[in-house]
Parts: sequence; C-alpha cells; structure tokens
Amino acid sequence: MPDMTDYIERIRAHGWPELRALWDQITAGSTPGWPAGRALEYLVLRAFELDGAQVRWPFTVDVEDEVVEQIDGAVYFENLACLVEVKDSAAAVDIGVLAKVRAQLVRRPASTLGLVVSRSGFTGPATTLSGFFAPQTVLLMAGDALEKALQDENIAATLLASYRRTVEHGLQRNLALAGG
Repeated sequence: MPDMTDYIERIRAHGWPELRALWDQITAGSTPGWPAGRALEYLVLRAFELDGAQVRWPFTVDVEDEVVEQIDGAVYFENLACLVEVKDSAAAVDIGVLAKVRAQLVRRPASTLGLVVSRSGFTGPATTLSGFFAPQTVLLMAGDALEKALQDENIAATLLASYRRTVEHGLQRNLALAGG
C-alpha cells in the first residue's frame, strides 16, 4: 500500500500537462492507483508547487501523542501562508467544511488564510457565510476556477489576486466568482 512519500514522488513527476490530464480523470471519476479524493488533494498541492509556492504536503497535528488535526496541506506564496482543504465529491461543499477550516485557523497566526478547494463547488449558504468569517479569511475555489488555473498555469497567482481583492474590498469571495 503506497504511503504519503509515494504519492508525493508520483505527483512530482507531473508537469502542467499531466496535471490537466489528471484533472480530466478526476472529473470522470477514474483515478486508478489513487485512493478516493487523494488525487485531487495532491494535484492542488503540486499545482501550487509548479507555480512557485512552497508546499507542505498533508500532515497531522498531534497533542500529547494524539492526532487533533489532519491538514490536507499548506502553501506559502509571497507573503501568504495558507492552510488548504480539498474536497473531491459530487455534492457541493456545505458550511460544515468551512467551519472546520475556520476552527483550524483560530489556532494559528491571524495572517493565516484558509483555502477550500471543491471539485463540485459550494452551496449558496457556504458561499455567502464564508464572507462573514472575519477575522479569519477563508477563500473558496470551485472546480471551474481550478480548471482555469490549471489551463493558465497560475494557481498561486489566482490565490494572490483573490486575497488582494479581499484586502481592498473587505469581501471574501469564491475565487471563481471573483474572476481569480
């Protein structure tokens, strides 16, 4: 059974064209050799890495020898630090996932962002309520925005542009809705 090191090695063999092909497999529901949801998780992190971000691959946070958090990844780009949560499901992500990310952010420096990536997008309430998470900033990236970032080879720049809009306008927006 492969472990995280195997998945990292496997995804690092992918450049932008291979990530786009993997995205097509993910949207078709056929990712041989990847456990459910894992291909998308590693695709997102590898895209950030290819775009110049420093990536921390999936990790756990332990307190007194007990796992208290499982984090899908973290990315560092320019002056941004971001916890990443990835959801690969047919259903739109609801507010529960965003609340989990917000709770993780409360325990971190105030400047830490949250990024939730969902292949199937977000429910209306989740999109609306994400704008009320201040001072924690949780940005949303739906599948269509991810696909565009893969095509344009600029996922980190997309995140940075969305963050800057949030700073300037005081609104946390879905990256797809924000034109990011």
